[in-house]
Amino acid sequence: MILRLPFCGVKLMKRMVLALAASALFAGQAGAAVVDAQPHGFKVAASARIAAPPRKVWAALSTPGGWWNGDHSWFGKASNLSLDLKPGGCFCEIAAEGGALHMLVSYVKPGEELRLWGALGPFQTLGAGGGLTIRLEPVDQGTKLSWAYTVGGYVPGGLDKLAPAVDGVLAEQFGRLGRYAQTGSPDVAEAP
Repeated sequence: MILRLPFCGVKLMKRMVLALAASALFAGQAGAAVVDAQPHGFKVAASARIAAPPRKVWAALSTPGGWWNGDHSWFGKASNLSLDLKPGGCFCEIAAEGGALHMLVSYVKPGEELRLWGALGPFQTLGAGGGLTIRLEPVDQGTKLSWAYTVGGYVPGGLDKLAPAVDGVLAEQFGRLGRYAQTGSPDVAEAP
């Protein structure tokens, strides 16, 4: 599958392909899925169980610099990312060489639900935007993390073609969040 996006370089395309591959691992654990995909919009969603209490997952969520993959940032370092958990708060990336507003917080119920509005990644340069909802529910000895990103707008060639890549990138990120909340590291532990 070749994705053709205006204004997107080869490096970004490679990242999206790698994210698709990485999502295969998380997809088995989390049930990541393209729920619906149309030329003018799509919805991707997943859920996963995390072996950590909701308060710990919420605390991890609030520090994206600890778990987000810097390969999916404009300036290449996750440590540049921050998330201000209040209405109007910014999911931002601030670096010495520039900055980006990725999404804005539109709703927050601490420890339970977060909604963000904006355009992730290449959508910033296109006529598309969306809402990302993240929910945490206590379950036996842990947390059920659910997320859904609904995107709409105009993209040459249709948004439906981009849904699998976006699903892959988000599945990777939320897989990293789960590992970070459980172990303090977003990386997959290597087998001995």
